[in-house]
Amino acid sequence: MKVTILSVLFLLQAATARRSAVMESPRLRESSGVAASRAHPGVLWTHNDSGDGPYLYATDLSGRDRGWLLVPGAQATDWEDMALGPCPIPILKRPAPARARTCVYLADTGDNIESRPAVTVYAVPEPQPPQGRGDTLRTTAAPSVLRLRYPDGAHDVEAIYVSPRDSALYLVSKGRGRRAGGGAIRLYRVNREQWSGQPSDIVVATLVQTLDIRPNPEAGRVITGAAIRPDGRFVALRTYTEIFLFRPGVGGRLVPTRERPCNVAGLETWGEAIAFLDDSTLVLTSEADGRRPGTIHTVICPT
Repeated sequence: MKVTILSVLFLLQAATARRSAVMESPRLRESSGVAASRAHPGVLWTHNDSGDGPYLYATDLSGRDRGWLLVPGAQATDWEDMALGPCPIPILKRPAPARARTCVYLADTGDNIESRPAVTVYAVPEPQPPQGRGDTLRTTAAPSVLRLRYPDGAHDVEAIYVSPRDSALYLVSKGRGRRAGGGAIRLYRVNREQWSGQPSDIVVATLVQTLDIRPNPEAGRVITGAAIRPDGRFVALRTYTEIFLFRPGVGGRLVPTRERPCNVAGLETWGEAIAFLDDSTLVLTSEADGRRPGTIHTVICPT
């Protein structure tokens, strides 16, 4: 196995790490999703993996504890990723001042044993950030709730993004399938108009494509996070050791922009999340490993 991993890494092109920090918040042990705010420059939104409540945390590139907010009425079965993007229709229809254009999307889509009949994505208008580590009693606006299932059965999904071009929600399966043929990495879409906001409604996501990425869990090649550039021109999918870059095409199909993925092996102990910080820089966060807190890195992949 060592020979296999070394052979794979030899073919990759290394990313350039520009800065790193650790998470100061003692509550933030499993940063599983990250999003870089445009409305509040310098703020990074993040959340824990399973085992926490429905909380949205604020930090920054220095890892500062900037407090957290409760997402009222939400459940946190297995939150795996988050995104910023255009709000779904139910929030756009809310009366002012509850109406908003940009929302935080929170994906309760983890399913390690692929047994959940439906999963949930929450959307809340991007809130004002907390004032600091002691600011922990506030809440977000009420979330709009999307319950969904996949057309080909249950999947473990740890990666989402919302396109600023078509306002659709995209979900990427992890590629660690337990069912026969379930190990492929697949891209799904839910159109903005499919959001009813009613938790009793379950929509069926559309299968967009099977991506040309061969999963290899032993080597860390499973999809753990996704991000789209604010102009919608590039999508990044990350594994524990790599970053794959794509251009969205017709119908949201992803077209690779690089012959080989970008190598981030060794930067993190247990890397989970990714977001575009600007047009060329990506921010990565990881879970804590018991010996040290989770980390924050900013990287640039060579073109």
